[in-house]
Amino acid sequence: MFSVNHQKFMEMDELSLRKVPYFFVIDFLVDNVEIYRENEIQKSGLLIDFQNFKSSKNKHKLTKKIEWKSSPETLESFKSGFDQVQKNIRLGNSYLVNYTRKTKIETNLTLEEIFYHSNAKYKVFYKDFFVFFSPETFVKIIDGKILTYPMKGTIDASLENAAEILKNDKKEKAEHYTVVDLLRNDLSMVADDVKVDKFQHIDFIKTQQKNLYAMSSEISGNLKPEFDGKIGSIMKKLLPAGSILGAPKPKTLEITLEAEGYDRGYYTGVCGWFDGENLDSCVMIRFIEKEGDQLYFKSGGGITHMSKLEDEYQEMKNKIYVPIH
Repeated sequence: MFSVNHQKFMEMDELSLRKVPYFFVIDFLVDNVEIYRENEIQKSGLLIDFQNFKSSKNKHKLTKKIEWKSSPETLESFKSGFDQVQKNIRLGNSYLVNYTRKTKIETNLTLEEIFYHSNAKYKVFYKDFFVFFSPETFVKIIDGKILTYPMKGTIDASLENAAEILKNDKKEKAEHYTVVDLLRNDLSMVADDVKVDKFQHIDFIKTQQKNLYAMSSEISGNLKPEFDGKIGSIMKKLLPAGSILGAPKPKTLEITLEAEGYDRGYYTGVCGWFDGENLDSCVMIRFIEKEGDQLYFKSGGGITHMSKLEDEYQEMKNKIYVPIH
């Protein structure tokens, strides 16, 4: 999986060791690694809006009334992959699988308009091919310290006591524990003194369709000397991102590819901005992609042995939204 990109990861290391700022985009299966130096971003057809870096121009006011229609697959269709995942979990091949689907959507918004008018921590518009508005950080590196913020568990915020229900839901809790554990182990490959700083923190996400609460934690460690300044080597070790794959990684990847039966492409890959000193990167979720003239929204959730079919189907549908209000 990684041999093709060995060169690219080395290039990332070389640039970060020389403290040259750049933006990178890596797809889910780590088949494609793209690197853009700061002066190449503008002419590449990329628009980026991160907390500490923007390459985008000023947005125009949105004057039209938003039209938005999604056509999710049937419960029966969703169930066939879900059953495969559950079977593998019962056999002990995995204990957490992130199962995602691809949903046809129709909207009068262009991908670029969605980019400009969405509210999210991380937004990227990529060459009129896809746009995402992600709430999920992958890793940050600040002064030799590496931090990650796994996000697992969402709930409709309009429910009474939604945040409390989410925090105490047995299934969501188990899923969250698993991902925190997985990412703690992942970080230990590149860092020492890894610890969980915050556990089950609840975030509020406002959207046009409905408001959601999401649960995340914070894990940190000090980069090992051999990884210091080597962004490429760190990414090579940590990908694919555990929070959107599951555990254990290699077997779970096999299960995922078989159960989903479609190509995730850049969805659930990662991208990041290295400013010459520090790194901020995100998981590419909340993702809309163009195939020909058709738009697809890719979404899903974590499946454990406690997952209920209807709940997972509903979660997959809940996440089909644009955060424009």
